[in-house]
Amino acid sequence: MAGTTRMLNALLVMEEGRRTDVYPAPVLDDIARLVNLRTPALTRDGLHRDPRVLADVDVLLTGWGAPVLGAELLAHAPELKAVMVAAGSVRHLTTPEFWARGVPIVSAAAANAVPVAEFSLAQILLGLKQTHRLSRQVTAYRRFPHDPPLAGAYGSRVGLLGLGEIGRLVAEHLRGFGVEVLAHDPVIDPADARALGVRLVGIEELFAVSDVVSVHAPLLPETEGLVGERLMSLLPEGATLVNTARGAVLNEPEVIGVLWERPDLTAVLDVTWPEPPEPDSALYALPNVLLTPHLAGAMGRERTRLGELVRDELRRLVRGEPLRHAVEPSRAATRA
Repeated sequence: MAGTTRMLNALLVMEEGRRTDVYPAPVLDDIARLVNLRTPALTRDGLHRDPRVLADVDVLLTGWGAPVLGAELLAHAPELKAVMVAAGSVRHLTTPEFWARGVPIVSAAAANAVPVAEFSLAQILLGLKQTHRLSRQVTAYRRFPHDPPLAGAYGSRVGLLGLGEIGRLVAEHLRGFGVEVLAHDPVIDPADARALGVRLVGIEELFAVSDVVSVHAPLLPETEGLVGERLMSLLPEGATLVNTARGAVLNEPEVIGVLWERPDLTAVLDVTWPEPPEPDSALYALPNVLLTPHLAGAMGRERTRLGELVRDELRRLVRGEPLRHAVEPSRAATRA
């Protein structure tokens, strides 16, 4: 029929283990009503075995286990109009050849930021009560301290190292808790920080005056090993460091050294480098370190948010509406 627009062809390529969490049946049903969703879904290895399946694919849907979008793979996808990634960073799968094609790529970083910010908020509030430190003391001395000296949340200072997608969401969450929020981020617009109710400070001041420091910096050459002995030594008595970003933002040997010397400090490390730590790592032995196995990001049913974001972006694409979560090439390298 003249003027009829054909339905877009879409293919889902990602690892099997998390596929049903990210794209449960109701989300896939919604997607199948929007596009011609090819079956079966493939893994990255399956796609590489037969990349010819991309010949008439308009939209590549993916997530964890996404294929690298290099020149060879792209040569098999002449019709590709969009890539939609139900995960956070797209750095590991984009290449110069991909960006040269001008194909939009969607990231679900905004959806993944939600559980990370919630986890960070929980640990920040526990840190302001010095919950972990006092719990250690109760276990060690088998008695409850009487009226332990701690500031609590109201009027305390929380420092955010990085005001990207997650850092901003944490700052918004903290608005209701009566704390002063400080941040260090050399690339944020000061007007944006003010709009968040955040005071920008130098990195030394951030560590020297904050009762809790929460790390949200991306791993870049300039941030690798950024937090080490100098900054850790500045932390006030009883302070807590929370890291849900990337383990290598911390200089772990130096951080471990300070934590041995200062049992008053607490480090909540949801990420390490390497991950997990080596079996003989001192992180396992330090009583003032709380290790969690990369729990902050989307887990279980939380992952459905990522698939829903992709579904909603796909709906906008089909309707010819602007995409809300397309990654700008200039910003792709700075995503965590």
